[in-house]
Amino acid sequence: MSGHSKWATIKHKKGALDAKRGAIFTKLIKEITVAAKNGGGNPESNPRLRTVVQKAKESNMPSDNIERAIKKGTGELPGVVYEEVAYEGYAHGGVALLIEALTDNKNRTTSEIRNILEKKGGNMSGAGSVAWQFQKKGLIGVSKQAVDEDRLMSVALDAGASDFTADKNTYEITTEPQDFEKVRKAVTDAGITPETAEVTKLPGTLVKLGLNDAKSVMALLEALEDHEDVQNVYSNLDIPDEVLQQM
Repeated sequence: MSGHSKWATIKHKKGALDAKRGAIFTKLIKEITVAAKNGGGNPESNPRLRTVVQKAKESNMPSDNIERAIKKGTGELPGVVYEEVAYEGYAHGGVALLIEALTDNKNRTTSEIRNILEKKGGNMSGAGSVAWQFQKKGLIGVSKQAVDEDRLMSVALDAGASDFTADKNTYEITTEPQDFEKVRKAVTDAGITPETAEVTKLPGTLVKLGLNDAKSVMALLEALEDHEDVQNVYSNLDIPDEVLQQM
């Protein structure tokens, strides 16, 4: 198990990703702009742009906002130039952190991320110290209430999924990044609506924590997620079900 669905459940429970609609839009606009700049403004030929546009639509972002962000990325409209940066570090209990951000001021963002880590019991580490622990994968989560396991497994594996697992409430389909769109389309074409679908980075091993340590790491993760420049925070945190129920 990747533990991803459990972490998604934790984030939903704690409200970290449901905070402010405007803040979510700001992060999506940055990602759309950079995706369009790097790969062109046509979602059909730019997988990264296609994925983030789909995410923006699912977040009910107005089409005009999406189009403006694309045009800023391609240079058709003036806009801020964002730099992609990654930070590596550790949280309490030895939990590894990989933080991806988009910023127009790297020095400011670096200082603020380091400050968050230090205040919340973590620390920043050198480049390459953590990144090797994560692999880029496509991940699709489907509620167990939505579909029969055998049917979903058949659809996913026939479409090219590399793994299929289940936890208490969710089925997880894992794909290679290049197969993600094909597998997601097969799932949705079968009339199955995923709860989550994204290209992400999954840890090779997980660190299990007890209640107090888990609360400490959760506070750090939420503070990082809330930073306006942070796009993604990956960790190898695992919280056992019996501990999660106490949170």
